[in-house]
Amino acid sequence: MTDRTDHATSAETEREPAQLYLISPLDVGGAFPERLARALDAGPVAAFQFRVKDLDQHEAARLAAPLQALCAARDVAFIVNDSISLAKRIGADGVHLGQEDGTVEEARKALGRDAQVGVTCHDSRHLAMEAGEAGADYVAFGAFFPTTTKPVKHTAGLDLLEWWQALFEIPCVAIGGITPENCAPLVAAGADFLAVSGAVWNGDEAAAVKAFHAAMAGALPAF
Repeated sequence: MTDRTDHATSAETEREPAQLYLISPLDVGGAFPERLARALDAGPVAAFQFRVKDLDQHEAARLAAPLQALCAARDVAFIVNDSISLAKRIGADGVHLGQEDGTVEEARKALGRDAQVGVTCHDSRHLAMEAGEAGADYVAFGAFFPTTTKPVKHTAGLDLLEWWQALFEIPCVAIGGITPENCAPLVAAGADFLAVSGAVWNGDEAAAVKAFHAAMAGALPAF
């Protein structure tokens, strides 16, 4: 997704335009590889997160293989949700850690220094700074809007993105109920990546990706 940088003040740093970070639905079998290909071919995507639940590692690895190949062919980072061991097993580009899924240090030890390691920080400035100090490649804030993808226990505001953007170089990801219709303020507030799932997979995935890019291009960044 991005080169790893240590966190530091960056008021003068020119930031890259916001990018899309796709998160898989829980069901990635059947025709999903074809859907993923359509989405990735509809516009630039920085990363794809493989998020499945309640599957053993053998089955998860089997389902991941065609999706990982599609991402590799398009230079899209393939990130495994929650599981450092699965990420290592399949040679993923990185892992996304919830607060209960292990530490950045453990991920680095298992996956190597070049792996992309992201951390869910909910609505917490403290957790985000801790992740930055630990060497995370990005921090994820949310949920910003109501979502049915997963239960919402934390709600984040635009001020969190503005604060992070003003002080830190490590990219931040906005997540939670994001659609082409509501994403512009997140981009303007400083989200480096928009993590999206339902807004893409609950309809025409190619049309959704194109709509996101149109909305992101029209947003005016605050920095």
